[in-house]
Amino acid sequence: MPENPHHGSDRLGKDEVDRRVVLPVSPADDKDNAAAVNNLWGQLKIPDPFVWSQAETLASAGRELDAPVVDVGAAMRGDCAGIRRAAEQVSGACSSHGLFQVTGHGLDPTLARAALDGAADFFRLPLATKQCASRAPGNVTGYTVAHVDRFTANLPWKETLSFGHRDRRTSGSHVVVDYFTSTLGSDFKPLGVVYQDYCNAMKEVSLTIMEVIGVSLGVGRSYYRDFFADGSSIMRCNYYPPCPEPERTLGTGPHCDPSALTVLLQDGDVDGLQVLVDGEWRTVRPRPGALVVSIGDTFMALSNGRYRSCLHRAVVHRERERRSLVFFLCPREDRVVRPPPRLLAVAAREQEQPRGYPDFTWADLARFTQRHYRADAGTLDAFARWLGAAPTCAAATSASHSPDTAHETV
Repeated sequence: MPENPHHGSDRLGKDEVDRRVVLPVSPADDKDNAAAVNNLWGQLKIPDPFVWSQAETLASAGRELDAPVVDVGAAMRGDCAGIRRAAEQVSGACSSHGLFQVTGHGLDPTLARAALDGAADFFRLPLATKQCASRAPGNVTGYTVAHVDRFTANLPWKETLSFGHRDRRTSGSHVVVDYFTSTLGSDFKPLGVVYQDYCNAMKEVSLTIMEVIGVSLGVGRSYYRDFFADGSSIMRCNYYPPCPEPERTLGTGPHCDPSALTVLLQDGDVDGLQVLVDGEWRTVRPRPGALVVSIGDTFMALSNGRYRSCLHRAVVHRERERRSLVFFLCPREDRVVRPPPRLLAVAAREQEQPRGYPDFTWADLARFTQRHYRADAGTLDAFARWLGAAPTCAAATSASHSPDTAHETV
């Protein structure tokens, strides 16, 4: 398989990728359908299904999260001393709140800009056009407004477009392009090419971060990189419109991501991401050129609980809109998730609990969060109970406080 995943006109070259991808449908078309969403976002008061409890919308502490900015370029250059420094920073952050930022990642700024602009243009399209990619029940991929396809209360104030990304050695090189052309039409191929390139870049960044994490846990650079090399990840584009009552709702409710690693690119200087630390919601400010990285439940299990899932949420603003791109690194669907033997040996030697979580596959956890349990701070524990109780829809529902009023998911 050639390194370049595209051939001929399929690929935007380095000097082309900074050109804005012009979508084939004008936002001015189909005004009646577009008005349905625009009217929702344009109301003077938010509808009741978007109202969250006071406990969940608790105001932030007004302080920024003290998260390290880690230079992962050392891992790309093979700088052993630099990798050790990065590993120390990662260890401290992941043992406490599970989030850090990275620089030196090598993501082409022109590609990042093209992906952000492409998302902005997509969400401006008529509703009827966007609905061609509507998410099917039980499926993580597709377009949705406020997750109304899944829930009836505690709706997030946002629109999303999600699609899968697989290792090109096992799935072919055009899986993202194929998604855009098959759901939205061949005219959307240029946008699919941008996101194919962006996902390929995010996958390599994620694997580099996994090298640093492996060093930080003492299992070596290659263990986690190899574990995720043939994974099936998820890409999501988020749009958070201005909100007339931002203090009564959330863009994303408090939750931990079920995936292994989340790599977030924030657009511009509009903040929104917050992390719960010591009972306070602390803001993660966008840093130019940096990517935000957080630990998810799958990696918490892979680390035998040594690294913590990041409990986070997204707030919205009265007058400012916000966009972000999220890459969720996941293992192959059928790969068994269990900690490395070295971590289990350390736990036994230090007389800790040998295993914090049972074996599972990413397919099992993804199905659990999509069909039975809306992800929150207790997803992994609820999933472990579900696995041990002959999984049924009824058992899963009883494990959750409410499938309609819980929180966010991958």
